[in-house]
Amino acid sequence: MTAPAQQATGHLHTISRYYDGCGTGDVDLMRTTLADDVVHFFLAPNPGSTPVRGGEHLARYWRKVHAMIDAVWIVDHILDGDAEAVIEWTMFWTSPHSGRRVATRGAEWFMFGEDGRITEIRSYYRQETDRDTELDGFPYADRGYSRHGAASSSLHAGATTEEVRR
Repeated sequence: MTAPAQQATGHLHTISRYYDGCGTGDVDLMRTTLADDVVHFFLAPNPGSTPVRGGEHLARYWRKVHAMIDAVWIVDHILDGDAEAVIEWTMFWTSPHSGRRVATRGAEWFMFGEDGRITEIRSYYRQETDRDTELDGFPYADRGYSRHGAASSSLHAGATTEEVRR
């Protein structure tokens, strides 16, 4: 078994690259992290909760989402295992209804193939139209999580900075 720090670094690196691709609409970058037969499951009744299947399809899906709402994801926390990882993340995005920049916090469970690429993603979050969603009273800033005006965490700098988008 790989030492926890080494394993966490490996999955964190892959997940961070995946989100950097999602946050810039870079299909090629996302494809380097995804298995050809990856499946991404979403929590209903959020918008777009139908599973997305296939690496190419998923990468193009996130390119479309990024273009529509200027979404950027930051990995805030990770628990890692041999072939799986669970993360907490923040998605900063622009509401098409109000033009307001919104922070949606969520968690995802990732499964990895023997080659280290992502084979399954199970996403858990609640997305509201025009307001932030997060744990009430949780000390995000004190724990090194991303926040409005500081779209990076102690784990993930992100491909872009939120300050540029504000």
